Amino acid sequence: MNNGSTQSSAAIVFERITKTYKNGTLEVPVLHGIDLVVKHGEYVAIMGPSGSGKSTMMNIIGCLDRATSGSYHLDGEDVSDLDDNALAAIRLRKLGFIFQGFNLLARTDAIKNVSLPLFYAGIGTKERERRAVAALDEVGLGDRAHHKPNELSGGQQQRVAIARALINDPAVLLADEPTGNLDTKTSADIMALFDKLHEQGRTIIMVTHDEEVASQARRIIRLRDGLIVADEQASPTTAG
Repeated sequence: MNNGSTQSSAAIVFERITKTYKNGTLEVPVLHGIDLVVKHGEYVAIMGPSGSGKSTMMNIIGCLDRATSGSYHLDGEDVSDLDDNALAAIRLRKLGFIFQGFNLLARTDAIKNVSLPLFYAGIGTKERERRAVAALDEVGLGDRAHHKPNELSGGQQQRVAIARALINDPAVLLADEPTGNLDTKTSADIMALFDKLHEQGRTIIMVTHDEEVASQARRIIRLRDGLIVADEQASPTTAG
């Protein structure tokens, strides 16, 4: 394959990515030469048992951690050797994060929670509010803009978190166990929203332990002992 062409046209390109953690003189290898290409618009689930390396892989994709060796291109940009400030800027511009625990500010209403990335990006108040309202509308929560997290259900809080992840129009949405704190029906509603976002052309990479949740994705990557042991196209079930 033409590596230059792949790197510029794909959302994510890993080439021989390794990760070894050091604890004093002890070295703990976690990832062993991962090669991975995720194209723009793909919907990917990453699965694996505890200790398989999936959280480490997600942290590297999310520019929250660095590989020990290998190269990583995010949306055509080589981020392998960037310093902390440059990685923070990349996260703000290129990535949207969705967490199991929602990670919302408790005393702040939905519109301010959603607009927070724009505040850090230096966007003015009126434009922040306009874009936050549009993002809340996109996830079906336009009428809850001034509600605080404790006034929202778990599913509504996760929708606020998804709106926040969308606010900068990121190249990649990263979801870490996005239904882990939700009941079955609410989980199905959230996965239906992910399906809608994928149909709109969003690139989604999701870590999950749940086979049913993973089956909503279009591609499932399975890790074991720091290696990709399966990379398969999925036949998604109908959410709900």
